[in-house]
Amino acid sequence: MEFDWNGPATEDSGIFGLPWSANESPLVLLPVPWAATVSYGNGAERGPEAILNASKQVDLYSDWLPEIWKYKTALLSAPEGLEESNLATRNMVEKILGELWEGEKNSSTEIEQINEACASMNAAVKAACMAHLRQGKRLGLVGGDHSTPLGYYQALGEKYASFSILQIDAHADLRRAYEGFTYSHASIMYNALAQVPAIDALVQVGIRDLCQEEAELAREHAKVYLHTDAHMQAHLLEGKGFEAWVASLLKPLGKEVYISVDIDGLDPALCPSTGTPVPGGLSFYQACRLVQMVVESGRKVIGFDLVEVVPGSTEWDANVGARMLFQLCAAVHAS
Repeated sequence: MEFDWNGPATEDSGIFGLPWSANESPLVLLPVPWAATVSYGNGAERGPEAILNASKQVDLYSDWLPEIWKYKTALLSAPEGLEESNLATRNMVEKILGELWEGEKNSSTEIEQINEACASMNAAVKAACMAHLRQGKRLGLVGGDHSTPLGYYQALGEKYASFSILQIDAHADLRRAYEGFTYSHASIMYNALAQVPAIDALVQVGIRDLCQEEAELAREHAKVYLHTDAHMQAHLLEGKGFEAWVASLLKPLGKEVYISVDIDGLDPALCPSTGTPVPGGLSFYQACRLVQMVVESGRKVIGFDLVEVVPGSTEWDANVGARMLFQLCAAVHAS
């Protein structure tokens, strides 16, 4: 096959301008255009398409893997019917949130319908992931909001006896439910811990916005290791090194590690359009170095998700998202 890895991407090329098909690629990326229960800014369902378009501007070189283009990666199609279901469910959510804002009592029937729609999305994602895991593939999930990877976690729980999650995020996402929605983006890690016994540790990095319920759960739950952004900044201000801090926080992680990146875990200058931006956060290169150190520690990156990338008035958010996705793909291949 003739492929110019130094040239521009062609119109019919895949993710990052690569020519590989899903059948021949050991790493496949599943887009999940779903953001039905977002609670502030909208648009995360458009993240996968925006990232695909922006990815074709990413140059194909990595210090880890100088010929990374040879490590085959391909983008899959989204589960069938997901976009239509997301739109219909989002319309119901906005109606309920409007009533809540006006002080009206929400309809339990409508909330149940929304929860059922979200459960169907989770089932569709799990089925899609299981199909590729059975083929021996590694998977990356591209959201959508942060509720989208639960089905993937469930699939991994059936494949692995145990695995750990490293979460880069501004939010702990440990609420039992939010605004009445069982499968809210604000509840993804609560649901993961409750429904996937194979998860042996959840290490959270960059957290800077959480409620009392979440703080208490994090303190009491044996599997949760919550590191606030303030904790990291205090460490650095004391003159201690970033890498020493990372080495310490990685200790609870097992041999198999899943990386969950909510883009709002980064400095909001890098993701101004994300649904719930929060001041503070990791720099792009801090996030990249954190991911690299997981690999350098000898652990295996078994999968990942990248969520909450929202296209704004420019392509900036998508460009940052595409480059974060590139680093996550490199981590899977390098490990």
